[in-house]
Amino acid sequence: MKQHATVASTADTCKTIEIAVVERQHHRSQPLLPPQAIKLSPVPTADDNPYDFEVNYSCADDNEEDFFIPPLNFAMVDNGIFRSGFPDVDNFSFLQTLGLRSIIYLCPEPYPEANMEFLKENDIRLFQFGIKNSKEPFVNIPEEKIREALGVLIDVRNHPVLIHCKRGKHRTGCLVGCLRKLQKWCLTSVFDEYQRFAAAKARVSDQRFMELFDASSFKQQSLPFSCSKR
Repeated sequence: MKQHATVASTADTCKTIEIAVVERQHHRSQPLLPPQAIKLSPVPTADDNPYDFEVNYSCADDNEEDFFIPPLNFAMVDNGIFRSGFPDVDNFSFLQTLGLRSIIYLCPEPYPEANMEFLKENDIRLFQFGIKNSKEPFVNIPEEKIREALGVLIDVRNHPVLIHCKRGKHRTGCLVGCLRKLQKWCLTSVFDEYQRFAAAKARVSDQRFMELFDASSFKQQSLPFSCSKR
């Protein structure tokens, strides 16, 4: 059996490897299969942003193709913990793949009827902590509600859990930042993660709140995070 492999130039965005199989003499009467091409994705570089991505999940059957679209700013925080912006109907199929047990909702507005129906159909519990969204630089973030939400968040009985507000930037970012302090992250890393999601709309008041947040009252609680099966 002879194999010939040709590899495209390294300047290409992806590489194509073609493998042609030549049958032995006594099999020449049989039709040969056409060469198959395998496309390899380019190797990521150090300049790639791990938080800057667009997820496209899809599966197809014989007749149709279904797309799974994650909510805005969706990302994994830890095992069994996810974050995002406000999910809508187009995101429900994707959320089902997470096997969620709970949702932590950080906005004061009532949860939409369609979302409530989705929670009911999938046996997902809703924890709502109404925190008003304010762009004022000196408006205090309600620490008591953040503490209550953090208590729900670190309880593995509520995992897998999704945290979300409207855009998944400020209120969600503050709660995740307080979790990171509980996980002994340095402030530089906490702020870096917050700014990756808030981008140009990062708020000094949010970062000041995370810096001053005292996580000592949670120190006695263990954090065996895991993506528990339902």
